[in-house]
Amino acid sequence: MLILLSPAKTLDFETAPRTKKVTTPAFLDESQKLVTTLRQYKPKRLGKLMNISDALAELNVERFDTWQMPFPASAARPSIQAFRGDVYVGLDADTMSLNDIKRAQKHIRILSGLYGVLKPLDEMLPYRLEMGTSLKTRRGKNLYEFWGTRITDSLNEELQAFNKPLVVNLASNEYFKAVKKPLLDAPLIEPVFKDEKESGYKVISFFAKKARGAMARYLVQEKCTSGEDLYDFTSLGYKYSKKESSEGRPVFLRSAKTAQRFA
Repeated sequence: MLILLSPAKTLDFETAPRTKKVTTPAFLDESQKLVTTLRQYKPKRLGKLMNISDALAELNVERFDTWQMPFPASAARPSIQAFRGDVYVGLDADTMSLNDIKRAQKHIRILSGLYGVLKPLDEMLPYRLEMGTSLKTRRGKNLYEFWGTRITDSLNEELQAFNKPLVVNLASNEYFKAVKKPLLDAPLIEPVFKDEKESGYKVISFFAKKARGAMARYLVQEKCTSGEDLYDFTSLGYKYSKKESSEGRPVFLRSAKTAQRFA
């Protein structure tokens, strides 16, 4: 089983790494090409490209200007620790055992605009480059065209190591668009998390992100291997709804009353 996650805008490069065992991202040569292109952007132009504030534009121009390989040990962090957004609050890697992290290294893959695909222990430098960015390169008008089938090919190569290959997509639509679904060499499961509102059950982005991270943690800790294993997921108060679900799209519901206990 491969579990796909999105990266996060919120980063933590201050906390000391929990483990000295780190790995190298598979697509660093491709990352270098993107950085070389991005170094041509001045702050104002980068801010317009990424739709970010002047301060963030200045920061990221500096990041791309100082980006170097090999990564300086003092500046890099394992991706599972570097990302700190809502998904990673749900994943809560800081409380995972080292054995859990070892299993996460085998099963979790983080899709990235700059790095393509990251394993949890892959070292990375701080960056901001969302997959939906319309960055023009020699390969096309955006990052989807830049990465082409490379991300999908990489996932397919890794899927060969599993007796029963399966992909659980817990990434956002923006990032999962970088994967060519028709080319995946494994069944695909895309869980949906809904919260109760006055008008019925709805996907609430803030809550759904945390649930995706929590499900990734559950799949790793429980050593899940099949689609049916997802049905027992109850973290954060969500429960599988057979009635609402369809093939490859299990739906998990949470009542408003239950949600209050996890606020």
